[in-house]
Amino acid sequence: MSAARLERWVEADDGTRLYYSVSGEGPVDILLCDGIGCDGFIWVYLQPYLEELGRVIHLHMRGHGRSEEPRDAARVGVPDLARDWEVVRAAEGAARPVVALGHSMGVQVALELRHRAPAWGWRGLALLCGTFEHPAANFHDTQMLERVLPLLQRGADLGGAALERVWRRLVNFPLAVQFAQLTEVSPDLTRKRDIERYLKHLGRMKPRTFLATLSAASRHSARSYLGELHTPALIIAGERDTFTPARLSVEMAALLPKAELVVVEGGTHVTPIEHTIEVNQRVRQWLAASAQLGASGGSSP
Repeated sequence: MSAARLERWVEADDGTRLYYSVSGEGPVDILLCDGIGCDGFIWVYLQPYLEELGRVIHLHMRGHGRSEEPRDAARVGVPDLARDWEVVRAAEGAARPVVALGHSMGVQVALELRHRAPAWGWRGLALLCGTFEHPAANFHDTQMLERVLPLLQRGADLGGAALERVWRRLVNFPLAVQFAQLTEVSPDLTRKRDIERYLKHLGRMKPRTFLATLSAASRHSARSYLGELHTPALIIAGERDTFTPARLSVEMAALLPKAELVVVEGGTHVTPIEHTIEVNQRVRQWLAASAQLGASGGSSP
């Protein structure tokens, strides 16, 4: 049974109201960093186990979920998202050691946060199905998305409310779930309700915010400081991930000083909700061994 979740709000530096939840107990903070277009669907099977080990904090990124649209539309980059986490942690108290889990773009956010806040008493980084730089340049192992992204952004700027209506219809169209299962995720392993939850949230997002966030993430790179992050890291890649191909995780593992790499056979970009047992066990074992968290809630700093 999941622990009770407390719902909280905090104001970011630019005045944007951010929503986050707190659940679980223990002497360590476990931060859940979402990917673009997500409001937590990827953590649904892992989070209850994490709540047994520490205090789990899940932030809805600006323009995502229940958080407000950014007051400053230009502030949607990875450093901005990491700064929002700093504001949340200040509100909750930063005395506890910390572990950050990131999925997809959340991998970049977790790495940036570790770089920006080295004094937090880091126990570990769990980096799932993501990359450390330029995701659009590696999508489907082509530069197609990177090339068309500026055009899509200009279209979103011009489309306004009409485009938002079309966007909502497309992602909520009944065939959208079937299309996703046939093209980007494993149809035999992914539950329909999980994909529906993702698409429902995506349909509520403003296309302009989605594309601006993706564009900013695609300009971001953590390469220059990966070698300085002497924190245990678990990297989980999906063998069949076309959004962030597994080769990027292999390269990231080689650049981080204390990395352990797991490539899940048959896994796609949503490996945590496809291969739930394997991912949950791998993360828990790593938390116990490398991050030094026990079943009772972790060891002292």
